[in-house]
Amino acid sequence: MAGIYGSTRPPITASQHAFASRLLLLLTALPLTLALFAFALQWRGGLNDPTTRWSPHSHESFPGMATSSPPTTTTTNSADCADLLAQSSRPSFPYLRDWTFNFQSDLRPKICVTTSTSAGLEQILPWLFYHKVIGVTTFYLFVEGKAASPLISAVLESIPGVKVIYRTQELEEQQTRSRIWNETWLSSFFYKPCNYELFVKQSLNMEMAIVMAREAGMDWIIHLDTDELMHPAGAREYSLRQLLSDVPRNVDMVIFPNYESSVEQDDIKEPFSEVSMFKKNYDHLPKDTYFGMYKEATRGNPNYFLTYGNGKSAARIQDHLRPNGAHRWHNYMKTPNEIKLEEAAVLHYTYPKFSDLTSRRDRCGCKPTKEDVKRCFMLEFDRAAFIIASTATEEEMLHWYREHIVWSDKTLNLKLLRKGILSRIYAPMVIVQGLKESGVYSSTIASAKTTMSKDKFLSSVKSSNLSRPTTGSETFSGRKMGRSVESQATARLMLEIADTFHAVAIPPESPPSEDDLHLEV
Repeated sequence: MAGIYGSTRPPITASQHAFASRLLLLLTALPLTLALFAFALQWRGGLNDPTTRWSPHSHESFPGMATSSPPTTTTTNSADCADLLAQSSRPSFPYLRDWTFNFQSDLRPKICVTTSTSAGLEQILPWLFYHKVIGVTTFYLFVEGKAASPLISAVLESIPGVKVIYRTQELEEQQTRSRIWNETWLSSFFYKPCNYELFVKQSLNMEMAIVMAREAGMDWIIHLDTDELMHPAGAREYSLRQLLSDVPRNVDMVIFPNYESSVEQDDIKEPFSEVSMFKKNYDHLPKDTYFGMYKEATRGNPNYFLTYGNGKSAARIQDHLRPNGAHRWHNYMKTPNEIKLEEAAVLHYTYPKFSDLTSRRDRCGCKPTKEDVKRCFMLEFDRAAFIIASTATEEEMLHWYREHIVWSDKTLNLKLLRKGILSRIYAPMVIVQGLKESGVYSSTIASAKTTMSKDKFLSSVKSSNLSRPTTGSETFSGRKMGRSVESQATARLMLEIADTFHAVAIPPESPPSEDDLHLEV
């Protein structure tokens, strides 16, 4: 019976039982061992953990970081400026405390930025030091309005690598003798108000900046407004110097497509520290995505971007370089060889604050009519914003601002983020906040001589504009600008010879519209 109803399976031997026990122990111990090994590696720094990359003890650093002891932050009695740029007592980014921003002479390439501004310190200082962090060595600031006031200009002049040029009568007289006034490539912008006048002024200032950059031994020059930040994506480091050092030697100009800020609230105070969402440029999007999402991305505004969409550019310093409007550079003797970057961009903070509506209005004396604003503004949205700011009540302006500028629809934002139209970019915000919390801005203000007398201030203005880089007799005489000893016939002949290379100045241009898609089809 036992043979019929009992089990026929042989009994488990002692050796089999021992093997099964070992296998179970191995399967249990292996995951635990791997987990402990991974933890040990990370704890010892063997893993490249992004959150520890910028540790104060890390050997990796932003370009230009010094190894000297941290600067001592002093206090200041300039309550207005210090309150405006107040800092936390506990820096959240300790590596920024070691910055002295003294770039070594052997660091290449040397990059300079030129701008024309009337902004205050709350905008200029974050803009300036951010660009120092990513590798800009020299700044040519053409200042007027608030930026040229004694308090602010004294702070700017105290910063190493910053050259302040005031818009004095001597400067304007010097620029009237500029070669630009004798040529045609910028002539369509002459003798017009507001944006056109600014565009000409920027071009004349850029021309002077080229001369100063050559004398200072710069390698690259970029023109930016103080509401724009370079975003050197695609480089091995978050470094503009690294990005431009990889550009082939035969390239004369690098185009940076611009991204436009997309503010998510109507009470922004410090755009560089508070804005992280940007709308991508047409050049960085698939054509099908751009035109397929065009209406949703435009939200009823005149164009895909509120303002310009043709980016900014960096030019290699070389013979015969000239500006080609505020967005491009050119050369009197050749057509520049240019490339357009696929990842790097210019971040344009467009109308990020509600007060930008009235501040732009106050800088222009045009009539708030559809016909008259065409004389003053090149882009349609600027025209509409000027009319609203000039005719509406405060409440009506705020409603218009929320409807046309603020991205409050979270569902739409998420959809466009998933499609790639919108993008989150945090690096500038992190750097600007870190600079503020480390005390860079407040210590700069504290160390500046902000109590200059009026006579001393006027004297500094005069000496600044009579310094060697900006004197017409020394700097510009070799470039045959304006009133030279040449006969007019000879001048005309030279202009005719070089006319082939005189591309018409590129104005701020809107991105492609749906009409452009129909034209392509």
